[in-house]
Amino acid sequence: MNLIYCLEDDSAIRNLILYTLDTAGFEGRGFAESGSFWRAMGEMMPQLILLDVMLPGEDGIHVLQKLRAQPATAQVPVIITTAKSTEYDKVTGLDRGADDYLVKPFGMMEMISRIRAVLRRAGSAERADRLQVGAITLDVREHTVTVDGARVPLTLKEYGLLRLLMANPGRAFDRETLLREIWDMEYAGETRTLDVHIRSLRNKLGPAGSYIETVRGVGYRLERNP
Repeated sequence: MNLIYCLEDDSAIRNLILYTLDTAGFEGRGFAESGSFWRAMGEMMPQLILLDVMLPGEDGIHVLQKLRAQPATAQVPVIITTAKSTEYDKVTGLDRGADDYLVKPFGMMEMISRIRAVLRRAGSAERADRLQVGAITLDVREHTVTVDGARVPLTLKEYGLLRLLMANPGRAFDRETLLREIWDMEYAGETRTLDVHIRSLRNKLGPAGSYIETVRGVGYRLERNP
């Protein structure tokens, strides 16, 4: 059974989340502040963390940064929850390493759907600490990408796309699969967003961006031996 930690200071929301997790077949543990959460993390590692941004004392963004900075917790999936709906708050959480976000008030069924999507991606992702294809190196633990040793800053989606392609060199991914894996099953946007991200990724990788090939009528793949 998947163990999910919920760090949420509002007891009514926390209890509703834990009840919903239980009815959906998950094992949930709730925490009102970061102290008890960190103690629990030292005892048992969860499969996913629901993390409120606005917390007393240590806020959620700081908790997220600490999680991503520690090798033992760097790969634990995190979904941030926040009452703030501005683009800045969403981007801040995602840039700090969150896997997804939920804006309050959110529906419990939406929450379960997001949790399952993130767990599905985490379960199917390549577990190697370091991926190497030609001049590109992707360090999973450090969440970094370098080309010929030079750091390349990527957005969360660009990083996810590159990691998936590098974990499966030579495999042609159709657009629907890439959208499902990176944007989750419920993504209903146009496939143009994929093309935009691929173009941006190629540009940031410089000459190594040519490793990403367009497969006509299908989607994209990364060269096996560039």
